[in-house]
Amino acid sequence: MVAVTRELTEITVVGDDDTGLIAEVTSLLFERGINIEDLDQAVREGVFRMTMLVDTSEMVCTEVKLREDMAELAEGLGVDITVRFPKDRETQTIAVLVTKESHCLEAIFEAWASGDIDADVEVVIGNHPDLRPLAEKYDVPFHDIGDEKGTPDEDELLDLLAEYDTDLIVLARYMRILSPDVVFRYESRIINVHPSLLPSFPGASAYMQAIEEGVRVAGVTAHYVTTDLDQGPIITQRVFNVPPEATEEELQEIGQPLEAEALLEAIDLHLNDEVYVHRGRTRLRDPEESDAQLGAPEELDARNPDRPIDGLGDIVAEGGEADD
Repeated sequence: MVAVTRELTEITVVGDDDTGLIAEVTSLLFERGINIEDLDQAVREGVFRMTMLVDTSEMVCTEVKLREDMAELAEGLGVDITVRFPKDRETQTIAVLVTKESHCLEAIFEAWASGDIDADVEVVIGNHPDLRPLAEKYDVPFHDIGDEKGTPDEDELLDLLAEYDTDLIVLARYMRILSPDVVFRYESRIINVHPSLLPSFPGASAYMQAIEEGVRVAGVTAHYVTTDLDQGPIITQRVFNVPPEATEEELQEIGQPLEAEALLEAIDLHLNDEVYVHRGRTRLRDPEESDAQLGAPEELDARNPDRPIDGLGDIVAEGGEADD
């Protein structure tokens, strides 16, 4: 999937998998003079998703008419179709999903209050009510969608995301797996932070996994969410040393500030359109103009040894000279 740009309109189709869906939608676009620049589709657990980037600059209808036609088609096909024109993405809104841990949500609120987040934090949605007071402190609506066991009502979640016209979903230590029904509707617009250096130690209790495996360095990862658990494209990572005999609680104390830092940078990169996904890997649009720290600090490169390397011995044995 190519990156979403400000010039292309994004159309997303989500619903039960059925034959003919692609043909119906693409035919409608063709009839209205809309050129499809990129198309990506997937099916997971019986849910179909198609995302298209299209050029509407020369379409032979108005934006209102296209939305009306798409809504009529969606009703007939029994699917949901969302149309996002470039101007729809100029003022972005954020929905933050939480469970009980507060450190990432607090960091988001502090960055938002100081103007470091160039978007509006419109709503906080939790599967437990624990963080309601923190949201109220910043006058942000809080909605608890979990039952007594914390199981979320995803129909209510989707209704809330639509109500608040959400552009970006941030999982601030949200301890639930989103279904394809949610992920497919917000493809490449959901960011999660995970307490490990993915792809190592996915899933629950990542810090304990690191301790049990005896690693000497651990870390955290902010990534885009896909339907594969903790396997989405990595945006930012942070690394730290694991102290001898460290406990899970000690790693949490070290890692939580880094979780917040990695998540905030990932949010900033996404909102400023500095990062895009190409073949499952994130890239900076303009590396020379960005000071983003996607991986370890550049100082580490200078400290890494550069010898020996494969083939160097052969060069010396043949009487040549190795480059300094």
